[in-house]
Amino acid sequence: MIFSELYSAYYNTVAAIISRILDGEHSERELQRIVSERAFGESVLTIMPSLKSEKWQLVHADMTTALVHAPTMPLTTLQKQWLKAISLDPRVRLFDVAFPHLDGVEPLFTPADYYVYDRYSDGDPFEDEEYIRQFRVILAAIRQGEQIKFEMTNRNGNTMFVRCRPVKLEYSEKDDKFRVLTAGWRSVSTVNLSKIRACVPYTGERPSEGEVRPAQYDTITLKVVDERNALERVLLHFAHFEKQAEKLGRKTYLLRIRYDRDDESELVIRVLSFGPMVEVIGSESFQKLVIEKLKKQKNCGFR
Repeated sequence: MIFSELYSAYYNTVAAIISRILDGEHSERELQRIVSERAFGESVLTIMPSLKSEKWQLVHADMTTALVHAPTMPLTTLQKQWLKAISLDPRVRLFDVAFPHLDGVEPLFTPADYYVYDRYSDGDPFEDEEYIRQFRVILAAIRQGEQIKFEMTNRNGNTMFVRCRPVKLEYSEKDDKFRVLTAGWRSVSTVNLSKIRACVPYTGERPSEGEVRPAQYDTITLKVVDERNALERVLLHFAHFEKQAEKLGRKTYLLRIRYDRDDESELVIRVLSFGPMVEVIGSESFQKLVIEKLKKQKNCGFR
């Protein structure tokens, strides 16, 4: 691992204890508070007893230490290279994250070193200054529980003026787009950020319908023929979905996938990408969506 256990909760907690001791704090109660705040619930049974008994030879039984300098945890060259590589991702800039002390560091990899296949090419404009500004307005409103107002274009091409409370941001790897889950807006609860224009904070009266519409889930059942490594590819492709797999025969498997109905259109495209190796045998409503999609492709001359 690039970031080793030296950066774990235990090491950081002990480092904080030693730093406080060097500052003149020797109260076991105060040092135990540091453990409670920084480590895990069961850590109070491990850290302080190990230090007091000098099992970990860092602190004496009287809560003093032979160390002179406070612990530091400088990053290794490899860790700096990995952070430098992450900083090159245009999506990172959306969150206004600083990466200090990386000037002159060679990145571990660059966007030119890899290619993400099976993803749409019309992703969000992550490097557009106005998109970045609007993303940060929405993110700040989510963190502070505030409202926003914005303009957007609906599916019919009409302009809508919206006032709502953003609740959560979601990212679709397939679409390469961000969307925001909203509350306080009756007509729709999920909006693609690329459709939003002129987004600003709203400080007026809160809307009365402030409940978040709960996610609606459904399940599809797929019959997978394990040829050309199809089963492994399907399981990897749907790794982030809740699912169950069942073996029917030597090369035949049944796969049940639970999904959010808001993702239904994307799921249809994903399933069709596996061709004849995957057959939809349920639900009936999802089968109809697949058939409808195939008919549209046929009408367009796609084979």
